[in-house]
Amino acid sequence: MMVDTQVRPSDVTKFPIIDAMLSVPREAYVPDSKREAAYIGENLQIDSDRVMLEPRTLAKMLEALNVQPSHVALDIGCGLGYSTAVLAQMCDFVVAVEDEEGRAQEAQSILSDQGVDNAAVMSGPLAEGAAKSGPYDIITIQGGVEDVPQALTDQLREGGRIACVFLEGTLGVVRVGHKLDGVVNWRFAFNASAPILAGFEKAKVFAL
Repeated sequence: MMVDTQVRPSDVTKFPIIDAMLSVPREAYVPDSKREAAYIGENLQIDSDRVMLEPRTLAKMLEALNVQPSHVALDIGCGLGYSTAVLAQMCDFVVAVEDEEGRAQEAQSILSDQGVDNAAVMSGPLAEGAAKSGPYDIITIQGGVEDVPQALTDQLREGGRIACVFLEGTLGVVRVGHKLDGVVNWRFAFNASAPILAGFEKAKVFAL
């Protein structure tokens, strides 16, 4: 029902995305108290500082990224691992990063229990990514940003793509960045919204 009422009506038509979202049990990747709300059509609060992006946003983001079976992906702010599990159905390997060690361990445990053996969850600052395992063909950021640090885009392979929700005041837009000649060029994809992740705030400028 989630796929039929939220994903397909959003013009997401690529079979690998539909198949992955039909195959991955979303309720397995949320806290027990939130299982009944796992398939709602909005961002789902899974911790005090983290949401699971609504199905429509994740699906449209993946379509815009044009994920391929040979790709290695970096999933920033994976929560309890749902986005990582979906990506793992679509590409060769996924490295996920969580900034809270307990949450990272729980995500890895759920992924293992669900038989996802081509993904690894690391703990560390989200904005630093996981450079030792890069470079990556695809980077997804599972939350809002005001700015994307160069330390993260440096981990994107030449020709690779990155997608995230940029917050502009109260409005949010998903942009996809394409890395060409070492520079990431951003393009508008669609409207969406999500809370800003730690480390992705715009630097404050002080004037005298």
